[in-house]
Amino acid sequence: MRMGIATVVAVAVLAAPANALGGGFATVGLSSLPDGLELGERWAVELTVLQHGRTPLDGVHPAVIVTREGGSERREFPAQAAGRPGVYRVAVTFPSAGTWRVVVDDGFSARHPFSPVRVGRGPGRASIVPATASVGGGPDLMLALAAAAVTGIAAVLGSAALRRRS
Repeated sequence: MRMGIATVVAVAVLAAPANALGGGFATVGLSSLPDGLELGERWAVELTVLQHGRTPLDGVHPAVIVTREGGSERREFPAQAAGRPGVYRVAVTFPSAGTWRVVVDDGFSARHPFSPVRVGRGPGRASIVPATASVGGGPDLMLALAAAAVTGIAAVLGSAALRRRS
């Protein structure tokens, strides 16, 4: 079977968005939340990184990133392999009082935001700020679908233009 150049181009262009997501994604779970910590106290947490939400992911370099509201302070805490597949350990210290955004860079495909933490002065003053909306860390499927639709339309128009030339 012989395919024309327009068909080959259309197939290649339509496959691009699928290949972009084909590398997969990872999910991250936390063993604990920093609820109740005192200012300056270490939050020892284990991260569980799963490829496609199922398979433990080894050989990546995740990190917990905390940023003070307003962006005035930012700290990154690299995690270390914990000796179990897909599990990494990290100790986080919030350097000052205030509201801190918590993000985990899974070291593979994305950054995963978690609920902000409000850190105050005095014992047991850290608390989780209630989230008004949950933000996922996986691939943006709507963006991928929109890109596929635009690419498909471009392929059809390109194919029609090539047919007119012939």
